[in-house]
Amino acid sequence: MEIRLTSGKTIPVLDGETIYRSLKRQGVYLVSSCGGKGTCGKCKVRIVEGQVETLSYGKLGQKERAAGFAIACQAFPKGDLLLDIPRESRLAVGDKIAVSRSRDLFELLESFSTAVSPVVRRLILEVPPPTIHDNISDVERLKRSLQEAGIRGMRFSHGFVKSMTEALRNAGWKIVLGYTEDFEAVFLGSADKYRDRYGLAVDIGTTTVVVYLVNLGDGRLIDVGSTYNSQIRYGDDVITRIVHATEHGGLHELRDAVVSDINDLLAPLIERHGVDREDIESVVVAGNTTMSHLFWDLNPASIREEPYIPTVNFFPRWKAGTARVLVNSQAPVWTFPCVASYVGGDIVAGVLASKMHRNPEVALFMDIGTNGEIAIGNNEWLVTAACSAGPCFEGSGIKHGMRATEGAIESVRINPETLDPELGIIGDSKPTGICGSGMIDVISEMFLSGIVDLKGKLVKDRGGRIREGEDGAEFVLYEDAERSVVLTDVDIENILRAKAAVYAGVSLLLKEVGFGLEAIEKVYIAGGFGNYLNVDKAIILGMLPDLPRDKFSFLGNTSVTGAYLCLLSEDLRKEAEEIASKMTYMELSVSRGFMDEYLSALFLPHTELGLFPTVASLMKK
Repeated sequence: MEIRLTSGKTIPVLDGETIYRSLKRQGVYLVSSCGGKGTCGKCKVRIVEGQVETLSYGKLGQKERAAGFAIACQAFPKGDLLLDIPRESRLAVGDKIAVSRSRDLFELLESFSTAVSPVVRRLILEVPPPTIHDNISDVERLKRSLQEAGIRGMRFSHGFVKSMTEALRNAGWKIVLGYTEDFEAVFLGSADKYRDRYGLAVDIGTTTVVVYLVNLGDGRLIDVGSTYNSQIRYGDDVITRIVHATEHGGLHELRDAVVSDINDLLAPLIERHGVDREDIESVVVAGNTTMSHLFWDLNPASIREEPYIPTVNFFPRWKAGTARVLVNSQAPVWTFPCVASYVGGDIVAGVLASKMHRNPEVALFMDIGTNGEIAIGNNEWLVTAACSAGPCFEGSGIKHGMRATEGAIESVRINPETLDPELGIIGDSKPTGICGSGMIDVISEMFLSGIVDLKGKLVKDRGGRIREGEDGAEFVLYEDAERSVVLTDVDIENILRAKAAVYAGVSLLLKEVGFGLEAIEKVYIAGGFGNYLNVDKAIILGMLPDLPRDKFSFLGNTSVTGAYLCLLSEDLRKEAEEIASKMTYMELSVSRGFMDEYLSALFLPHTELGLFPTVASLMKK
């Protein structure tokens, strides 16, 4: 039994296997926000020829079913098939991935007034070669030379000792020794052959992976690579992936996926610049708690089970060989410390990069991405929480939601007279869906145009673009003979839940520390999604606090910026650990006040309109 794709590729099918599993096994990946459970409806395919047994049609409408569409994860071939995969169902690479919008990275490093001090230090030694009369072992010989240089207590791993005999003799006993600040030997090389030193700064996001190749000698950013996190194949959010790791035996699968992403990004970088893998001598990794656990192949099960305790917050400095990152196998990997199950090293890196922990002014840090994390504080205190906003801004749970790839509606303006939408589309192509920034735009525009009410419900007599669909009322953003892109009442409800969680988190943290919104002097917005966020529209939606616009700063990917800083500075690595230790974490899911704040924020923009004077003024107009 086999599946033939209209593209010409043939896929063998195993007994009892769904279309989704068959395609994935052969490297054909479909969008699957739910990880293949049949609840999201994103992996739809069209059966051109053949028969399938379908367990569920998920969110497919009658029109799509009549046209031969099925949900791939719920459809079992009953014989040979000819299959067409719509563009919107393919897991596409080419997201508008934000790398960094910080100032020049090295200037940022210098602004911390810290010396360049990578994880690995270097020492040049002349080791007397052995003779018949001086016949101690190679290890003892190296120790003796180190003691003469004033260094005692150097530790030697098995991997280091295994390679040192050949390295000492190839170097003619005049060596350069690489070692960590806590005196663990990393590598031996010839002191006569000057070698550039390189390191990797890695951001493992739930949606994307970014790698910086950095010259450790002068702090220069050599090159950048970025891609989707291939774990998306197993689900959009951390909870779906934890379930896949723990209930479906997929832990190693998830680890292999993200490590392969890093290695695949690294290969063209080192080829372009003629870098030897062995000269990459240290790695710094930043990610949320789940991503960090999966990278190290640690069981994340307890992260999602009360009382929500991770295996580790402060990671030992393990080696690249253990992580399977294809650099010098002895290279130490420094992992950003995490704060709690749902506030990880990426937020610690972000706070470090923003410098809010060094300043007396009260600042709000927000990382709005697949997850929503916030931190509030200054140089005396820091509190943090995860908002459980969910991945709807990445397209999950939204009928025509998608990531910011080609064909996504990324901006919307509604003509106040005709009520017709003017669409900004990534790639200037026909729209196939709507991404997070487009969702925020369209709902805020619909609200000011009277198309939706305070509860976010479509006003059915407000224009001809509102119609009754199979999921209830829907607003037609685009329609042609092939497809339509709509936003339904259910979609709007999901988006309002997400924005309410973010705002409620901010509001509750402020109340817990006894401050009002007026106390916030600066708002730092981080994350890839933040780069394309329209602050005015997000305030109208009620997701961001109604503060003067000059208080908002977009910092881009602060997770990888923080990783770069810590790759080059021992002081900043210690500072990052202090930030993580200093942060007070609030578990919002068990907070009595959170539900009150959340329910108040479920309206447009909020039940207390006084909190949004700018929006109130726009409503009067």
